[in-house]
Amino acid sequence: MNIYLVGYRCCGKSSLGKWLAERLGWMFVDTDAKIVMQTEREIAAIVEENGWDYFRRLERACLSSVAARSQQVVATGGGIVLDPRNVRIMKDSGLVVWLRTSPGIIRQRMQNDAQTDDLRPALTDKGALDEIESVLQARTPLYQEAGNIELNTDHDPVEYLAEQLLANLGSEIVPPGKARRENYLDGTTDRYGPRKV
Repeated sequence: MNIYLVGYRCCGKSSLGKWLAERLGWMFVDTDAKIVMQTEREIAAIVEENGWDYFRRLERACLSSVAARSQQVVATGGGIVLDPRNVRIMKDSGLVVWLRTSPGIIRQRMQNDAQTDDLRPALTDKGALDEIESVLQARTPLYQEAGNIELNTDHDPVEYLAEQLLANLGSEIVPPGKARRENYLDGTTDRYGPRKV
C-alpha cells in the first residue's frame, strides 16, 4: 500500500507528502528528486541535453522501482499521468490522490520558489500563465481519471489538508496486500469518480 500524490507543478505534492509520511510513519519519496539524485543532473539539464522523451523513460523506471516497495507517500512529477503505464503502476500498488490547484495559485507559487528554474523547465514556448492554463487544461482529464481522491490545495494549510485526507482515507490505509477495496475501489478507480475531500 502506497499513497501517490499527482497534480500539476507547485500543487503541494512535496509539502503535503512529507507531512503525511511523518504522520503515518511511512517513507516519503519524491520521484523527481530521486531522478536528480540518480543522474546527478537537474531536471532542466536532463531535458535540455536529452529531451522530454528521455526524461519520461527515466520517470517510468523510477516509478516502477518505487512501486516495488510499500508504505510510502510518493510525490510524483506533474507529467507522470501522461503515460498510462504509470497510472497502472500506481493503481496496482496504492491509492492515487489528485491535488487540484487553480492556475493563478500555481503561477504565484512557481514565482516564489527559487528552485523553479532547475526543477521545472518550460513545457511550451508560451508565457508562464498561458503555459499553466493550456497544459493544465490538457492534463486535468488525466488527473481526474488517475485519482481515487481529489483534494483542492488552493488555500488551506498543509497540516489541515493532511488531516482531512487521513480522515477521508480512514481504514483504506491498512498493511500491504490487505487493501480494502470493496467499499469504493474496483481495483482501478473509484466507481463513482474521484472522491472530493
